[in-house]
Amino acid sequence: MNGTTLFINALALACLALGFMKDRAKTRQALKVSVKFFVRILPTMLAIILIIGLMSGFVPPKTISRVVGQEAGFIGVLTVAVLGAILQIPSLIAFPLAASLLKMGASLTSVAVFITTLTMIGFVMLPLEIRILGKRFTLLRNALSFAIAILIGLLMGVLL
Repeated sequence: MNGTTLFINALALACLALGFMKDRAKTRQALKVSVKFFVRILPTMLAIILIIGLMSGFVPPKTISRVVGQEAGFIGVLTVAVLGAILQIPSLIAFPLAASLLKMGASLTSVAVFITTLTMIGFVMLPLEIRILGKRFTLLRNALSFAIAILIGLLMGVLL
């Protein structure tokens, strides 16, 4: 464990202790909700870990690099932008996936675009968003978010 992990864990335990001191019932309820959430996302997390493991074992880094690395160019960026917009992956799982992609040769630009579209756009939520916000606004928001996500990724690729 590195220092950051130890610090975050210590902070979480301190907050938990403070919660118990302030209101045991509410803290117990919060822990129950947290455990239920963890159990609910555990299958997805395990599936993603399995996919990352299989991808690491069966997909050579050279292939990842060719598809979403520097040599893939703008087509690779568009590919991950579309995947990020379509997939519904929690950030908790997306970040380790992004780290694995980076290690396997994906460009920083592609990974930044993937994470950004994943968090800014949700095709799965389009029907609900259209119903609440209206078709014109929803489509405009998603189109602008898509373009901005690509711009953010390109800037990160240049700056970092």
